[in-house]
Amino acid sequence: MNPASEPELSFLDPGDGRRIAMRLREPSAPTTASVLFLPGYASDMDGQKAVAIDQFCASRGLGCLRIDYSGTGSSAGDFASGTLARWLDEVLAAIDLATPDGRLILAGSSMGGWLALHAALRRKDRVAGLLGIAAAPDFTDWGYSTEDRAVLIEQGKLERANAYGSEPMVTHRDFWLSGERMRLLFAAIDIIVPVRLVIGEKDPEVPIGVTLKLVEQLRSADVQLKLIKNGGHRLSEPHEIHAILVELHNLVELAK
Repeated sequence: MNPASEPELSFLDPGDGRRIAMRLREPSAPTTASVLFLPGYASDMDGQKAVAIDQFCASRGLGCLRIDYSGTGSSAGDFASGTLARWLDEVLAAIDLATPDGRLILAGSSMGGWLALHAALRRKDRVAGLLGIAAAPDFTDWGYSTEDRAVLIEQGKLERANAYGSEPMVTHRDFWLSGERMRLLFAAIDIIVPVRLVIGEKDPEVPIGVTLKLVEQLRSADVQLKLIKNGGHRLSEPHEIHAILVELHNLVELAK
């Protein structure tokens, strides 16, 4: 099967002049579900998992929407101004303006999984399923040491070694504070749609205890966890992407 052509780059304005980059693939029929892919922190919509999900959707007549948060990828703005709350507003605008009709399956990678949980809570009438790929809810809480927090508060930003590139990974104080206000794992999470979580056995970023806590806190009676042996955080190897697409297929079938 030949790969489907890439959807054209377009832009969404949430209402305040922000130019949020997106790639939108329309579903084959109004009653067909769409998938919204949410990238991780400092990532974008053109990574291997995002493109694989778009191609999966194209081959099945599903809609697919991918976005770049402001200050990342092809979107305008300053990354330093990005907060979890700001990026959630952009996700909700994408749901309301770019895909205003039909059922949605939210697929979030790392921080995108955290945003997907918040979006599912705010758009319960639209969301039919949720796929977390190395989902990292509340990582501003468990992902920073006491020393890290002190640097963020006193200096306004924190630079740490980046395992995925030569440039340091930067966290800004406003993002960290926003994340602390938007923690979810301390109480029951009122999401009742089917949830599929895919994690790597050797993920150095997200402790498995975080994922198990998420499973415990979700109210849904249909939560399944897939553990990939020797998998890391990125989950971008061919067999890992295949495992992700199997779980996505399962959610699509349940949404029919």
